[in-house]
Amino acid sequence: MTISKTTRRIGLAALLAATALGAGGLTTGAGAQAPAAQMVDDFRLPDQNYLSHQLYRKGDAKAVVLITYASGDATVKTEAAAYMALKAASPGVEVYMLDSRLGDRRETVTPEAKAAGLTLPILFDYEQLVGEQLGVTRAGEVIVIDPRTWTVAWRGPVAGPAGETWAREAIEAVSAGKPVAVPTHVARGGVIAFPERGKAHGKISYAATVAPIIQAKCTGCHQPGGIGPMPLNTYEQVKGFSPMIREVLRTKRMPPFLADETVGAFLHDERLSPTEIKTLVHWVEAGAPRGKGEDPLAKVKFQAPDWPLGKPDVIVTIPPVKIPASGVLDYSRPVVPNAMAEGRWMKATTFRVTDRQVVHHILTGVVTGEAKAGDTASEASWGASLGGYGPGRGSNLQPLDTGVWVPPSGGIAFQNHYTPYGRETTEETQMGIYFYPKGQEPKYVLRTFGIFDFSIVIPPGAEYHHEQAYIDVPKEMILYGLTPHAHHRGGSVNVAVQYPNGKQEMLLAMPRYDFNWQYEYFLAKPLKVPAGSKVITRWTFDNSTRNPANPDPKREIRWGEQSSEEMLALYLHYRWTDETVAKQKPENDKLMQAGLMIGVMDDDMDSKLQPDELKGNLGETLKKYFAMIDANKDGGVDRKELEAAQKLMPKRKPAATAEVTPAGGTPGGR
Repeated sequence: MTISKTTRRIGLAALLAATALGAGGLTTGAGAQAPAAQMVDDFRLPDQNYLSHQLYRKGDAKAVVLITYASGDATVKTEAAAYMALKAASPGVEVYMLDSRLGDRRETVTPEAKAAGLTLPILFDYEQLVGEQLGVTRAGEVIVIDPRTWTVAWRGPVAGPAGETWAREAIEAVSAGKPVAVPTHVARGGVIAFPERGKAHGKISYAATVAPIIQAKCTGCHQPGGIGPMPLNTYEQVKGFSPMIREVLRTKRMPPFLADETVGAFLHDERLSPTEIKTLVHWVEAGAPRGKGEDPLAKVKFQAPDWPLGKPDVIVTIPPVKIPASGVLDYSRPVVPNAMAEGRWMKATTFRVTDRQVVHHILTGVVTGEAKAGDTASEASWGASLGGYGPGRGSNLQPLDTGVWVPPSGGIAFQNHYTPYGRETTEETQMGIYFYPKGQEPKYVLRTFGIFDFSIVIPPGAEYHHEQAYIDVPKEMILYGLTPHAHHRGGSVNVAVQYPNGKQEMLLAMPRYDFNWQYEYFLAKPLKVPAGSKVITRWTFDNSTRNPANPDPKREIRWGEQSSEEMLALYLHYRWTDETVAKQKPENDKLMQAGLMIGVMDDDMDSKLQPDELKGNLGETLKKYFAMIDANKDGGVDRKELEAAQKLMPKRKPAATAEVTPAGGTPGGR
């Protein structure tokens, strides 16, 4: 973790002073000047299109403008055209609406804003923390921020009663690096209530309120042996890191469960509730007081277990690999012989990694036949998957009454991707396998299918580049979970089901994708998906200089295995409703696989490929022979025509299919 520039520069005391100033230091009389020292701390908020925006990533803008929004506000509706004109007249300036009103939600705000002609990003401040810190009181207030100092340079209505261009003049001054001469005026919109503003947050009890939140939501990682970079196991430790705690909550870096709070419900949800977030932030802003009572954290002996799911039934050790300090490593695909004398149904796996920094991902698969130490196997020969490891996670739990069959003998194959990070190291990963007790075998086979879009092309410098892919569902399925995967340019992702009647239901939205935290998102209530449906995944990729993880914003990026390249993948975890352990239907997966290539390139979702949809290495090859593939000459390539063409094309090498997960089993985080 890193502390933001604001926290490093001014420290906790100044942060608190700035917060107090933001809440009550604004002079609202006409002609008064906004406080020059009012800091604007970093934040990250989602917009109406499920895209994430972080303030401090906009440091290259001439100015950043926030215009306060409230659903149904007459002033906002009247001035909507003026806000759009302000944006049009301000090149190089970032302009957003900020919605901090309690109760406002995307599903009502989005159509209302669209009807008013507002197409600016609307940032949803559900916890009101941004509005509180900025001292927001009314809708329709224009707040001009100087990104050179991250201070409020001016605030007031978009224009004066006689048509004075107050906001535009303030923006022009900030853009030119000049002082703002325009006086501050009171905004004319309706009042926005902030119930927590002005409360005595210093009375929040550490012992009774704060420590239980930390223990329930933080110490699982932030303890000795955990994956967190520092422990949070005593009051002194929590107090010492309190400025960072405030920042990571405001920028939504922690906890790293990245699903949008307004879409779907999930098992093992590790998010803090809105109340918990506000409690921790307000406690920090009050100075993180110790208060009365014993320290509940100090009473606990924290130590992360070697095996978080308990002692495994079988431990498989991957052959150790020496990783150099630099360079690019190809995937390794070792096979570890399986010494089991009888087959068993697997219910979980977990991974113990010796150096997390070097492991990009590990995937697994069962191989049959004779296997001996030193063998390798490509993914094309794998059977069921036994799970996987990726940044931020290591255990894979099967949904209730589902499992994966592990046959006797043969071997367990691995696809390992290691990334050097500046220091030579040796990685020796172990995988623990947990089986169902004999006589308590599952009823259903858990399967996994990967939607891979090999056709992605991301232009240089693009900040919100859109790509999408889908798969046709050939038979009725029960969908349990979703695992999105991309690399360092992954920006956002959402997943929806389109039913045969055309209606779409969103299952998962992640306004911010983070390569370092790759989770399986298992639905709290498994979803029955009828035959004839489509599962659609829509992504944005950030290939701009604003993405601090971007290896090279000057390159056009296509599909590739290495982290410097990019992927678009979505893994579905499901079972077929006509399949049981006793009566398995692997042919259903083959039916779904047959439609993959259409789905990854058919951007308009008309079940045909037009020439302008053919991009990337695969698409460009098809485009060369489009006239030949289009057998009926209707200007589009349908599924049957594409299947006929694929039979004539050379088979892809296993390495080119990247992180492949066979049907059956669950791949875990990538």
